[in-house]
Amino acid sequence: MNTLKTNLKFTVQYAKAFIKWIIIALAVGFLGGVVGSLFHESVDYVTHLRTENPRLIYLLPAGGIIIAAIYRLFRRYGRIDTNRVLEAAREHEKVPLIMAPLIFISTVITHLLGGSAGREGAALQLGGSIGYNVGRAFRLRENDMHLIVMAGMSSVFSALFGTPLTAAFFSLEVVSVGVMHYAGLVPCIISSVTAYGTAQLLGVAPVRFLDVEFCPFSADTATKVIILSLLCAVVSIIFCTAIKKCEHYMEKLFKNVYIRGAIGGGIIVILTLLVGTYDYNGAGMDIIQRAMEGEAETFAFALKILFTAITISAGFKGGEIVPTFFIGSTFGCAFSSMLGLSSGFGAAIGFVALFCSVVNCPVASVMLAMEVFGGEGMVFFAVACGVSYMMSGCFGLYKSQKILFSKLDDHVMEDDI
Repeated sequence: MNTLKTNLKFTVQYAKAFIKWIIIALAVGFLGGVVGSLFHESVDYVTHLRTENPRLIYLLPAGGIIIAAIYRLFRRYGRIDTNRVLEAAREHEKVPLIMAPLIFISTVITHLLGGSAGREGAALQLGGSIGYNVGRAFRLRENDMHLIVMAGMSSVFSALFGTPLTAAFFSLEVVSVGVMHYAGLVPCIISSVTAYGTAQLLGVAPVRFLDVEFCPFSADTATKVIILSLLCAVVSIIFCTAIKKCEHYMEKLFKNVYIRGAIGGGIIVILTLLVGTYDYNGAGMDIIQRAMEGEAETFAFALKILFTAITISAGFKGGEIVPTFFIGSTFGCAFSSMLGLSSGFGAAIGFVALFCSVVNCPVASVMLAMEVFGGEGMVFFAVACGVSYMMSGCFGLYKSQKILFSKLDDHVMEDDI
């Protein structure tokens, strides 16, 4: 009898929690979908504007100064970046509401003037800020605040990329390597799907590459995919190291944030003139599309690493995930022929494998492959994610990402990435 009463008590608690998360996650998902759609359209608009007026790139040094001034103005709020959002999803860390407009405006400036950056940094910061402040409005407990921050991250990520499952599992995985925060499964999925549906209603096109031709499964092809994935893991280590080293030396050489922004912007302008193309400015989604069609310059991936490392270290905003897609797809496209794989197939493997390597999220990466490329070739993508995840070691894009379990055996680790 006591057991029955206990079970009924827990059933009621779970039902209350479920209803609570349905309501809150729907609110977060709707807000994330609206804000994410607005942000998506803003970035697309300024990207088109820059493409039509390429001389805007000469204003990039001024853009670096403006972004530095904006963040300097609100320095009393402390460090405002993606790492703070990750910490809020794991620890008792506040996410100020001001983070949302700051990252929105600064990312739009970066894309307008030709900085080499992505959109996911803005997505996570916008979403984290929305989730945290909705949680405060509902007066959630501290542990629940962690989950609502994850739900917020999922919502804007989903709206921007049109990948609701990837967005949900990315938020659950990215905070702590080796651990999936299953308590956040319901709020993250509901907010992510809601944001995706909202973005679709508002006309935001999802990221899809459905024309890639995949090879039939064979031991030979699987071996080649493993080799390509190993190479992608090496490229990911180079990319993550380049960003962190570049940040270190830029801060050391140019302690003044205004000078750092101006110098970094100036270097990007000079590099653009030297390479004679605007392919490496902005996010580069058009270059990714070309890679999927089998067209990529041999060392395009290396130039994108250089452009992105300088852009981010100079203080420009946006994130590194879309550059990661650029690097992975162009590398896979250019080097797959050496392995006897078709260029488009290699680009798709590189796209997913490099993402997995830099964010250390294998489940989200498999979901990404399914949503972006369809169900075909999933065995190859799963192999690529497993290999690239393991072989990227303790490297990653986010300083606040924490390795809880080793990639080599079943033991707990204490070191941060």
